[in-house]
Amino acid sequence: MIRVLVAEDQAAVRAGLVMILNNAPDIEVIGQATDGEQAVALATQLRPDVVVMDVRMPRLDGISATRALAGVADVLVLTTFDLDEYVFGALQAGAAGFLLKDTDAESLVEAVRVIARGDGMIAPAVTRRLIAAFARRPAGQAMSPPQGLADLTPREREVLACLGTGLSNQEIAERLGITETTTKTHVSRILGKLGLRSRVQAAVLAQELGLTAE
Repeated sequence: MIRVLVAEDQAAVRAGLVMILNNAPDIEVIGQATDGEQAVALATQLRPDVVVMDVRMPRLDGISATRALAGVADVLVLTTFDLDEYVFGALQAGAAGFLLKDTDAESLVEAVRVIARGDGMIAPAVTRRLIAAFARRPAGQAMSPPQGLADLTPREREVLACLGTGLSNQEIAERLGITETTTKTHVSRILGKLGLRSRVQAAVLAQELGLTAE
């Protein structure tokens, strides 16, 4: 059973999210928060598998709350706003996924499942914005290789390239001929060596560095 905490300040929206998620046979909503501070406190106490986090909330916004929950729970950021500042803010804070609130119930449930498996999820519309943003950057502003990139093993670089193409752990395992458990270990080591908070950050980095999976 996937244990979920829902953080949303609007009561009607929160009730809708809880109903959708509780209707899934493999998901249980174990807590509800009305602001970012409460979300951090409850997540720290209850240790859910996934936190569904609104961006705009009182006392502490969703981006700051997501940053505070690094290492505590995986966060799916859910918002009505697709502005770049929210997209990049969520990714930089370590969110495992980013969806717009106009997503349908089935996609929301599937996103929670994907994140609970240890994979990342970004709404297609958001992915297009990220790619477009990278394409607009002048060549002189391309990011330099992060510290720790040289420490990656050849296999870890292969896994990183696969992350950049959006492959799940299972798909990476099948492509490279390794087990899914080994794949998860490689992903964890990649994040540690590169100082990243989530596999989504690793995927964005791989794209920006131009790494390609063979």
